[in-house]
Amino acid sequence: MAAEADPQCVMPFFAVSDMDASLRFYIDGLGFVMAERWIDEGTVRWCRLQRGGAALMLQDFRRDGGKSWSPDGPLGLGVSIMFFCRDALSIYREFLARGLTPSVPFVGNGLWVTSLRDPDGYRVEFESPADRPEGTVFGDTPSDATA
Repeated sequence: MAAEADPQCVMPFFAVSDMDASLRFYIDGLGFVMAERWIDEGTVRWCRLQRGGAALMLQDFRRDGGKSWSPDGPLGLGVSIMFFCRDALSIYREFLARGLTPSVPFVGNGLWVTSLRDPDGYRVEFESPADRPEGTVFGDTPSDATA
């Protein structure tokens, strides 16, 4: 394969049941911006969202008329996406300030990890290198106030 044909990135593509709720979560809650979109009948049907160097795509599935698709089970079941970032603890604090309820960060695999579930149940995690022992939970030590 020619080098110029090599893949440049991988991007998650989530089917969503309520595009408006998903956009509120990802844009208003997580701070993503809409980089591209497809509007059909006055409604965003597909979009690419971006924050820093990370991106994902959302598409609602139609339930009426035309081509339609409906999942056999719950959306998001068993799906996790990990965003590696410079400072997951700052991301955690930002999400709290925006009124979200991220999990309390902990150290797993040498990384600070905090996570949320989006409106369809997709698990969204933010991770960054940790300088604490494995299993440490944020808030366990006085120095966490400055971490």
